Amino acid sequence: MTKRDLVVKIAKETKLIQNDVADVVQMTLDYVADELAAGNTIELRNFGVFEVKIRKSRKGRNPNRPKNEVVIPERAVVKFRAGKELKDRVEKLNTKSVK
Repeated sequence: MTKRDLVVKIAKETKLIQNDVADVVQMTLDYVADELAAGNTIELRNFGVFEVKIRKSRKGRNPNRPKNEVVIPERAVVKFRAGKELKDRVEKLNTKSVK
């Protein structure tokens, strides 16, 4: 599902104009991104938690030249932990039905 698909689906269910729904969806994503960029955690009850973690520096290898080690620097990454309700819904999936 794309952001556009989400906007169309919400607009149909709520009978709102797609442009208004698109604005709200975009603002929501912008606020989430702003908070994460500031190092804050976003908790959406029954859905999950987005948080910023620091990944330690480590040594890596170029697959084309495995003898050469490359130092991969420390960096901040976004992690997501699914909430209980989301986990329960996903666990009900039949593994053959997942694309």
